[in-house]
Amino acid sequence: MTEMLKGTLEGIVLAVLVMRPAYGYEITAWLREQGFSDIAEGTVYALLVRFEQRGLVDVEKVPSQKGPPRKVYRLNATGHEYLEEFWRTWSFLTERLEQLRQGGG
Repeated sequence: MTEMLKGTLEGIVLAVLVMRPAYGYEITAWLREQGFSDIAEGTVYALLVRFEQRGLVDVEKVPSQKGPPRKVYRLNATGHEYLEEFWRTWSFLTERLEQLRQGGG
């Protein structure tokens, strides 16, 4: 399951950012609440850095009551396009897998 999750985590995190802007710890906590208990905070932060480098998110530094400012990530237009492509690919794969499962490969 962990290997399958690694392949889809990028889309999952982008989908979380569609709901609302968030910072890394918020995203990790939300994922854990949803049952993704094996997700390491460092994994989410690495994804967010890659999203920023690829221009999929806008980043705003927001003051924190504890420690340095937090980086809040917001999905931008390029990120929305990328997520749409993820969902198209996901739909294709799930349809084919369901066909296989039903024996109609």
